[in-house]
Amino acid sequence: MRADLPYDADDPDSFADLDETGDVARRGPLARAIPNRSTRRMVEWVILVVLALSAAVLLRTFVVQSFYIPSTSMAPTLKIGDRVLVNKLAYRFGDPARGDVVVFEAPPGEGSEKIKDLIKRIIGLPGETIEGKDGHVYIDGELLREPWLPAGIESRTFPAESIPPDRYWVLGDNRFDSRDSTFFKSIPRSSVIGKAFVRIWPLSNFGGL
Repeated sequence: MRADLPYDADDPDSFADLDETGDVARRGPLARAIPNRSTRRMVEWVILVVLALSAAVLLRTFVVQSFYIPSTSMAPTLKIGDRVLVNKLAYRFGDPARGDVVVFEAPPGEGSEKIKDLIKRIIGLPGETIEGKDGHVYIDGELLREPWLPAGIESRTFPAESIPPDRYWVLGDNRFDSRDSTFFKSIPRSSVIGKAFVRIWPLSNFGGL
């Protein structure tokens, strides 16, 4: 044992000797000054967990969030039980585009206690006139080609309507089984939470939207 540190067996406040490994051999103020290794590790783990949770909360709040698909309104593109990631910064520096799949706050009367947000596809843009007839969608009188829909899918009939500034016309890909702008009209841009850009579940269908 090294005895290079002063120690008095009759004085509990004296320094503690260290053995050859550097561990505390006797208890005193010096021993109390050196934190227990397991305690240090525990504190480090607590700090790491707190930092990780804080980062996750910030990421979910401001950048990316996952959403669960609760209905068939976007079938066959998205099915019940699918999960998608939504980019909340997608429209911070740009405008929503036709064909984008977006998550937005449910209009008054369209949500529920469990479902507060909806997911649809942007079809009509601000300033355009949109109309549904003969099973198709027309924009400013011109037939809209919709490559995101499977062949044979038809749309509801709805009268021509002008879309106000800063508002968007959204439709579900499952046109006859979707409560969308054919029911609640256009939605304000301010209600758009973000752009759904990838399906992450089920893993067998993982891929971009």
